Amino acid sequence: MDEANALRGRRIVVPESRELDLFARMLEAQGAETLRCPMVTILDAEDPAPVEAWLKRFAAGKIDDLVLLTGEGLRRLLALARRVGIEGDVVSAVKRVRTVTRGPKPARVLRELGLQPSLAAEEPTTAGVIAILSRETLTGRSVGVQLYPGNPNDLLLNFLRGAGASPDAVLPYRYASDAETARVEDTIRAMADGKVDAIAFTSSPQVERLSAVAKERGLEKDLARGLASTRIAAVGPVVAAAIEALGAKVAVMPQSSFHMKPLVTAISAALREN
Repeated sequence: MDEANALRGRRIVVPESRELDLFARMLEAQGAETLRCPMVTILDAEDPAPVEAWLKRFAAGKIDDLVLLTGEGLRRLLALARRVGIEGDVVSAVKRVRTVTRGPKPARVLRELGLQPSLAAEEPTTAGVIAILSRETLTGRSVGVQLYPGNPNDLLLNFLRGAGASPDAVLPYRYASDAETARVEDTIRAMADGKVDAIAFTSSPQVERLSAVAKERGLEKDLARGLASTRIAAVGPVVAAAIEALGAKVAVMPQSSFHMKPLVTAISAALREN
């Protein structure tokens, strides 16, 4: 079967938020019918003052290393720096420090600045970041850690302290949990009724949002039935762990490159087999 028809007749839920349309078009190009269900709205930090203070410390050269856990985080930091008039200083600081990326998205934002990560985790998880930093001398270094909502990442921060570093964490954005609740509910019901072939998760907050709506609307049994009967795809191991925490089984995940194009390829291959 040619690529344009590889997913013809398949209905796939796409809960991607920031790049929903791009992800959906990639699946539709192979003939899939996509059910677009944005589960998470991303907003700037409610109180920008701590983020701005962190940016000023960073721009002033008070941070030696920068751990970037998400691409969205770096984009939000750069956007705030632009608004407060210190973007040039912040970009210069990014070029000066040792950067550590957890996965492909923060690396992509660095490339937009003409940079490559100094260190890239072999596995796009906190454990992967810790593994690569374990090979480095951290004693006496100030390490900026860009966090993301819902995960204070005590594991990473405690590792840095134990290695003699001083972590300086920043949380530049938040999730609006009330986004499109009715559409999420409809998605749960469609999965439970066997009307969906696959659902493709690209972040753990999407999984958490699905579970939260099920609890809020009394649909936990429907969600469990839907997850059991729907092919579940995860973009990488962090998302897979969130799915498995719900008691569900991940059926599709790229082997090594954890971003959207390999995920589409993996979904196409898995659904062609059935």
